Amino acid sequence: MSDPAFFGYGSLVNLATHSYDDPRPAVLRGWRRVWQRTNLRKAAFLSVVPCPDTVLHGVIARVPGADWLALDQREAAYQRHDVTSAIQHNGAKAQTAVYQVKPAHLSDAADHPILRSYLDVVVQGYLRVHGEAGVAHFFETTDGWTMPVLDDRAAPLYPRHQVLSPRETALVDAHLAAVMK
Repeated sequence: MSDPAFFGYGSLVNLATHSYDDPRPAVLRGWRRVWQRTNLRKAAFLSVVPCPDTVLHGVIARVPGADWLALDQREAAYQRHDVTSAIQHNGAKAQTAVYQVKPAHLSDAADHPILRSYLDVVVQGYLRVHGEAGVAHFFETTDGWTMPVLDDRAAPLYPRHQVLSPRETALVDAHLAAVMK
């Protein structure tokens, strides 16, 4: 029996934030990314919602021995959904899950910005795995850009923040400016 896998569409695309086995580019059909507010912290979470017309690029990686504990702890605000039939990649088939913010955590509070340090991690991952076209696809297939953005780069609040190169920083800023218009 092969190990199960997860589909990452946000920070899990950045391979510097985890060490799960056999990461590779993958596609998920029928889900769309969205920034969502929760009652867990005063910053937006990146999540997914069902959307039959959307195809998301991301990463699939194995969860050795089906030991979900560490990943479930990292993604504690989220619940797993089986998306095995909606995944495409160039590796062996495996039962695959995607994480979605638990409905009980959703909030309509107005003071939950997108952390730039979180966005930086996601975009850096997309650039490294999917190239500049992947970064553009990320912005095009993500909703919730009406939320404010908190520029916390000087003192990152996101726990898995990464240092960006000047090129990566400029890429994030250019795409963000375009969707915030």
